This record gives sequence, structure tokens and C-alpha cells, in this order.
Amino acid sequence: MKLKITAISNSAGVILPKELLARLRVDKGDTLYAIEVPDGIKLMPHDPEFEKQMDVAEKVMHRRRTLLHKLSEN
Repeated sequence: MKLKITAISNSAGVILPKELLARLRVDKGDTLYAIEVPDGIKLMPHDPEFEKQMDVAEKVMHRRRTLLHKLSEN
């Protein structure tokens, strides 16, 4: 998909076509994350760093589920 860089005030921007927004499952006002990868830039609708942190949290919660359950009773 070819995108054109346009002037926006003193900055530059790219207009994303409806088809691309639909594929990313985002809409106007949503946030996209740009991640640098070896062959370019990857646009993602979620924060990969937050996703990594949540994976760690889920593992801890699974391992310590009995303790967490007891703590929630107080």
C-alpha cells in the first residue's frame, strides 16, 4: 500500500486509508504504536512493551494464585 506524506502545519503526516484502519481495527482518535524493525517500521494498535509486562504479570498471578486468593479475602 502506497501512502503519501502530507504537510500538517509545521509537521508532516500520513493519511491512512479506511481499508488499512479496518485491518488494524482502529479508528479516528485511537493510538497507534510505531515499532522499528530490521526491515522498516511496524504499526501496531497496542503497546508491545505493555503486552510484555502483562505476560509477566499473568505468569506471576498464575504461579501465586492461592496467595492472591487469600489476600483478596481480607
